[in-house]
Amino acid sequence: MKIIVFNGSPKREKSDTLHITRAFLEGMQEAEPQEVNMINVIDKHIEFCSGCLCCMRNGGVCRHNDDMRSILEEILVSDVLLFSFPLYCYGMPAVLKNMIERTLPFSSMAMQKAGDSYEHIGQADFSHLKYIMICGCGFPNSTHNFEPAEAQFRFMFRGNSTIITVPESPMFNAPEAVAVTLPRLALIREAGRQYAQNGMIDARLSAQICSPMIPEEMYADIVNGEFKQKN
Repeated sequence: MKIIVFNGSPKREKSDTLHITRAFLEGMQEAEPQEVNMINVIDKHIEFCSGCLCCMRNGGVCRHNDDMRSILEEILVSDVLLFSFPLYCYGMPAVLKNMIERTLPFSSMAMQKAGDSYEHIGQADFSHLKYIMICGCGFPNSTHNFEPAEAQFRFMFRGNSTIITVPESPMFNAPEAVAVTLPRLALIREAGRQYAQNGMIDARLSAQICSPMIPEEMYADIVNGEFKQKN
C-alpha cells in the first residue's frame, strides 16, 4: 500500500505522538512491505482557504499556487492517509486542520443525500482511500478528552476510518518510562500488523492501547511534581 503520513505536530520528528505512529507503521511493514511518505505539515507552504469556492466550480483548481497542489495530486494516487497529531484544544493542531480544509478542490458545489445528512459530490474519485487517525494527549485518561477530535474525524472521513488514541503520550519521550512504554508500543505494532492484514484492529486490542499506561493519579502526580520543580 502507498501511505501518506501527515505529521500535524509542530515539533516535527520530536513529536510524542510520532512514537505511536512509527510503531504502527513498523507493524504494517512486518505484515507486508509498505510505501510510506512522511510529510511534516508545518514545513509546507499552505495558504488559508479563502472560501471563494472557485475550486468547486472550475474543476478543482484552487486560486492559491502553493504546496497544496502537489499534496492533492499525491493523495489521489495513495491508498491510506494517516493523520498523526497531538491533541490541541480537544482537536487537531491548526496547521493540520488548515491542510484538510484545502482539500476542498476534491468536492463540487453539487450535493447528494448520504444517510441522514448531505455531502458534496466529488470532482475526483477518492473512494479507494482509507483514513487513519493516531492521536496522543498529555492527560492521564482517554475519556472526555479525545471525543471531539474523534467525532470530527469520523464526520470528515465517513466510512473507511480507523482511530487510535493514546493518553499519557509524553511518556514516549521519557527514557525513564521504557518499562511501560515499550509494552504499549508492542501492542501498537500488533495493531499495525492487524490493519495491514485485515484493514481493521481488534476491539479488545484497541481498548488496551487507549488505556492509561500507569494509574491516572500517579501520572498526574508525576507531571505536577515536575512542574513544581521547574517553577
